[in-house]
Amino acid sequence: MTSAPLPFACEKHPASGSGGIVVSNHPLGSAAGAEILLSGGNAVDAAVATLLALTVVEPMMVGIAGGGLSHLRLSDGRHVVIDALSTAAASMHAEIYEPVSNEPPDYMEAKGRRNIIGASSVAVPGNLAGWCEMQANYGKLPFADVVEPAIRLAARGFAVTHYLSGAIAEAAGELSQDAEIARILLPGGRAPAPGQRLVMGDYADSLALIQRDGASALHGGPLGAALAARMQTGGGDAGWITEADLRDYRPIERQPIIGSYRGFEIAGPPPPASSGVHVTQMLNMLEGYDLAELGFGSPQSLHLMTEVIRIAFADRQKYSGDPAFVDVPVERLTSKAYAATCREQIRNSAGLPAPRVPGYESHDTTHVTVADRDGNIVSATHTINGLFGARFAVPGTGIIPNNYMSNFDPHPGQALSVQPGKRVPTSMAPMIVMKDGAPVFALGLPGGLRIFPSAMQAIVNLVDHRMSLQEAMEAPRIWTQGQEVEIENAYAPQAAALEALGHEVRVMPHIGGGMNAIAFGETATGAACWRADGTVVALGGGLARPGVRFWPDKAPLDAEEA
Repeated sequence: MTSAPLPFACEKHPASGSGGIVVSNHPLGSAAGAEILLSGGNAVDAAVATLLALTVVEPMMVGIAGGGLSHLRLSDGRHVVIDALSTAAASMHAEIYEPVSNEPPDYMEAKGRRNIIGASSVAVPGNLAGWCEMQANYGKLPFADVVEPAIRLAARGFAVTHYLSGAIAEAAGELSQDAEIARILLPGGRAPAPGQRLVMGDYADSLALIQRDGASALHGGPLGAALAARMQTGGGDAGWITEADLRDYRPIERQPIIGSYRGFEIAGPPPPASSGVHVTQMLNMLEGYDLAELGFGSPQSLHLMTEVIRIAFADRQKYSGDPAFVDVPVERLTSKAYAATCREQIRNSAGLPAPRVPGYESHDTTHVTVADRDGNIVSATHTINGLFGARFAVPGTGIIPNNYMSNFDPHPGQALSVQPGKRVPTSMAPMIVMKDGAPVFALGLPGGLRIFPSAMQAIVNLVDHRMSLQEAMEAPRIWTQGQEVEIENAYAPQAAALEALGHEVRVMPHIGGGMNAIAFGETATGAACWRADGTVVALGGGLARPGVRFWPDKAPLDAEEA
């Protein structure tokens, strides 16, 4: 716990247990994972069940036709990152879009918004293939068991939360333009009210196919055929995904980047993710300062944090990319020597703002953190990219595809230009922190470009400011790319001091999305923050002692007693 009073109060409570923990951004997602743990599954089984359930109850954030990253730490100490990020289709090329502008803020937009909405915005999905592969390789239960909670939620329906109702209302204008998604999400022509029951019968049938056939239902089966057929609109909004693209998609197993910070090991995903590289880089820079002495939330601490994030984003812009297409200098960027050079760029006060950086990454994502009693851990961030992805549903399936093509540069000749098979960089940060090789924290969050700087701040809160896990999740955040500085409301009293240091400050209701985490010790503890419907389910207790019966006189005598 921190010694000085904090400028915020926690709104949620953690939960602890020795039998496993599931934390997700929806209570029914967490319940699905807990059900699987209670059925004898491990953390991988539970994480996949949770993610599949979230495709039902958080359809604005995640789906089987999306992409993402899962960071596994197995009970034997191995780390594996499952890269299930979406890719450009084989027939795509750098000139498929007509750019609107060569300058920010419209640099990433294409004419007719063809890279943002509709069939022309859909990239080859990876979520389902990644989930099926990691469950087959590292899970314990039959895959059919893992899918069952999601089928039940879709078939029987669930109560809409305020969060989902608000998301549907926000996107209703575009959702109403597609008859299929409107039929599912806009019953009676309007967003369902909080508490109203939402049933997804077609999607329940799709999940039943997946339960029977696994990933091949989408990647080579009838669901893939339906998705490919929906791409062929016959107009200028047609997409490129084919059945062959879906059959050819493969998740990639990668090794994490492991840095160090004040005696802790920090493990995060490698490129095309930003987090492993740039969280390590930022922490290396901060290691040269006594953050505890500066104090949490002080103007000096916030200024330092802003400068470190600014420098990391400048390097991200220069070096990020899919390692199959771009040479990312990982060893240099994550070295302590390079951090010392970066510290020389930290200014005593802000100068002219950095030029606006072209780039886009959706805020709308979900994150799951799961641990079992045997020492397996999953930290997983997955998405359909934009809110409700491409904002249509594939007829007869209930599937909402991604709009991942909006993350590519619509201009030819650039590092992020469209190329067949290319994955775009992502800010996803499913992180695991260790001490002497043993796990201490696992965490992550949604929030687009604000993800990895927010994950870094949570690690600083835990290590330097000695916050509780719940405090670290709910603590206010700061963010910049080198232009204006965003601060959350709890930091608003420091706005004038930051402006006096030369920063242009914007007070925001929140930065990034709902972070969740698990802390490990004698008993594990889970926590989720106020920025989403985050819910912790922690398991305790267990089965009866072997040999015990309800009536003592019916129990077999111990050999010594006999």
